[in-house]
Amino acid sequence: MDFKDYYKILGLERGATEDEVRKAYRKLARKYHPDVSKEPDAELRMRDLNEANDVLRDKEKRAAYDQLADHVARGGSPDGGFQPPPGWDEGFEFHRGPHEGPADHAEFSEFFSSLFGAAERRSAGRRNYRARGEDHHAAIEIALEDALKGAGREITLRSQEIDAQGRPEWKTRTLSVKIPPGVHPGQYIRLAGQGMPGHGGEPAGDLYLEVRIAPHKLYRIEDRDLYMTLPITPTEGALGAQVQVPTPTGGVVEVTVPPNARNGLKLRLKERGLPGKPPGHLYLLLEIALPPADTEAARKAYEQLAQAAPFDPRRHLGV
Repeated sequence: MDFKDYYKILGLERGATEDEVRKAYRKLARKYHPDVSKEPDAELRMRDLNEANDVLRDKEKRAAYDQLADHVARGGSPDGGFQPPPGWDEGFEFHRGPHEGPADHAEFSEFFSSLFGAAERRSAGRRNYRARGEDHHAAIEIALEDALKGAGREITLRSQEIDAQGRPEWKTRTLSVKIPPGVHPGQYIRLAGQGMPGHGGEPAGDLYLEVRIAPHKLYRIEDRDLYMTLPITPTEGALGAQVQVPTPTGGVVEVTVPPNARNGLKLRLKERGLPGKPPGHLYLLLEIALPPADTEAARKAYEQLAQAAPFDPRRHLGV
């Protein structure tokens, strides 16, 4: 059995604050939660994250763990195989974390159970533990149209819970979610009371859904703004034109392309992005599309243009 460095698992330094531990856990939990992660070792990583969070956010456990880590750093496990020394936890009283059931820790590693399993069983009978349930995190992917207009969705989630016998089991549940208009990527939708159950009569935790918006064939999103590439002809770019453009909410608007418009010029349609306070805008990025010279008439037209309007785009190169 190897010694686990819980600080390293959460990407933290030894002196990390409780708030830093909480933020690091939430960030990594969003990445490795089995409901959303594509990583092959997601369940194992999530188990280690749960252990690290359980230990480092509990003052008594953390103090005992730090004392044990100092012992290991001084050469307390010379053969590479870790075993906690007798009496290592003397003077400390542990309790179960809010995401746990009975303290047999079947869902945790051998390392965690060897340290805290027996100690928690001893302390469980000495006090009634009360704690609000842990918050859970998951992700939900929606269409751009749902973000613009709002929608109702049903989602199915898998989570690990502890049964009446203290054994871990995976459960599936379906929840109804109301998506508000103007939600943007990275925003969280909070479902109150849908996290882990509380202990000792305390309320359940909350479920936070991280919003992800599926790629759209026309528009891309930056914060509340939308961007669309608008192809125009060389004639429209040179002389200016009125062109029709589809809008994200449906319908068509007429847009003025100014004369001598260059490739990459950005036009703004005010407040045509995601709704909000303030609402976002829709930006049109002009892209000049060259007609192919695939006919005799097209080639002659290009030749006539070259003679009528000589133009050297590489003049600034000095060659």
